[in-house]
Amino acid sequence: MTDFVSLNGPDNSGKSTQVRMLAHDWHGFHDLGPVHRHDPVPWSRVSGAGYGAWWFTTSTTEELTHMLFSSHTVRARARPPGKIGLLDRGWYTLLATAVATCAVKESLPVEAAWTRVLALVDTDEPYPPEFPVLLLPALDTEQSIATAQQREGHPWTGVYLDYQRHLHRVLLLMARRGVFAEVVSGQTRGIDTTQALLRRALAAHGIGAPSIHDHVRNGCSP
Repeated sequence: MTDFVSLNGPDNSGKSTQVRMLAHDWHGFHDLGPVHRHDPVPWSRVSGAGYGAWWFTTSTTEELTHMLFSSHTVRARARPPGKIGLLDRGWYTLLATAVATCAVKESLPVEAAWTRVLALVDTDEPYPPEFPVLLLPALDTEQSIATAQQREGHPWTGVYLDYQRHLHRVLLLMARRGVFAEVVSGQTRGIDTTQALLRRALAAHGIGAPSIHDHVRNGCSP
């Protein structure tokens, strides 16, 4: 049995909502949320009006990567004994975030940025181990970005749009390389349908209570 299940994906792919729904319906799951919830001090230093400038301009790749993965380590320690920790943005999303930011910040091709970030992380597999699921609006980069922007309610521009393009590309590249245990994608699927697909995928791997994975489809409570 795994200690962690991670929901990975770009902005507006539904990670936080799906994590909350899973944690609400089975006591064996514990919503650990995003990394900044557990390591607020370094994140508070870079938040506020200058957040974007720090992220994409003034910080170094070393600083940003260290903050992401050290906070990930702190989050993992917060898992209650006997519970499966649900991670909103798991190890692979943090890696994709660091790679995409590095590519934008240093004007590097994705593969070069990937190599640079992996050298800083010093591993190419999640630690601690997790069961990674990818939630993606679509399996085409531009289509995925268009759907994510529509959900945002306003268009992305400038460096942030460039970053999002890189992030979607990196996540799709990861999916093609088979790093995710499951990939759930689709533009027209609603929240409940996505939850049902996610539950069935987890149950197929022996994760979660056997009675819950079809409750959305059947219209009943677990």
